[in-house]
Amino acid sequence: MMQAYRTEGNYRSAARLSPAELRAAMANREILQATALAFDTQRQLRFEIGGVRAVMPFAQCADGAANGTVRDIAVLTRVGRPTCFVIEALDTDENGQPFYRLSRALAQQMCKADYLDTLQPGDILPCTVTHIEPFGAFCDVGCGISALLPIDCMSVSRISSPADRVSVGQQILCAVKNRDVQGRFVLTIRELLGTWEENAAGFTVGETVVGIVRSVEEYGTFIEIAPNLAGLAESCTDLVPGQAVSVYIKNILPEKMKIKLVIVNHALSQRHRFELKYFITEGHLDHWVYSTPESPKRIETDFAAAACNPA
Repeated sequence: MMQAYRTEGNYRSAARLSPAELRAAMANREILQATALAFDTQRQLRFEIGGVRAVMPFAQCADGAANGTVRDIAVLTRVGRPTCFVIEALDTDENGQPFYRLSRALAQQMCKADYLDTLQPGDILPCTVTHIEPFGAFCDVGCGISALLPIDCMSVSRISSPADRVSVGQQILCAVKNRDVQGRFVLTIRELLGTWEENAAGFTVGETVVGIVRSVEEYGTFIEIAPNLAGLAESCTDLVPGQAVSVYIKNILPEKMKIKLVIVNHALSQRHRFELKYFITEGHLDHWVYSTPESPKRIETDFAAAACNPA
């Protein structure tokens, strides 16, 4: 049976399997998961599977742990969280008690060889956001393997923080942008969130909608009305990026890719974040154009070029 590779937290729970099912999973090298209960003084993760103790030595806690490229902090933060693994063996300890030996490193090596290394720039894959930094969000792309989604790849419209677009634990879709010099994936999501025309089609001149202030300039205020669409309103120095407002849509100009807005309510009381709306959910992209045919301004992504010229 072909192994299905998923993000950590989305595998079969070993705790719910019978001894016979666990033996079958071990024989088939099936990836399972369980909650790590401790990282002990012997530098191993401890689990309990069906009433039987299970251990994961540090070298098996992540691909790269054996050669020192993985730090303790990356392992001990697994405690209390679902952690994927392959059962390597059922052994007995010095007291004759059975215990399972587990390997997350092997699960990650299998995921890389059979799944991730087959992906090309432009391929779309499911990810889970694991943590957020000012420059981007780190995502699990399979078995806890991390990839970076940079802030400038989160939308065409400008955002101040990755938290404006995603949250920790959120399951999202991304496309592979390229690989960095260490061979790690760099991800992008903006190409999946629609072109200017696709987003603008959801709005009509004369209606009033919720917007989020993205930047305040001398010549006007940029306000996002969808994750990949922003318009320009009058300059208003008492507004700050991230603030929710209501705006009247005065004009929609496809030939200039511009939306003219008028701020109606300057201070909505609640925070607001747009849900991600995907216009593409599967498959592969070679080339993506955000711009309208009439616009002289070109915003596009050439995934095929990235595939030919890896970083």
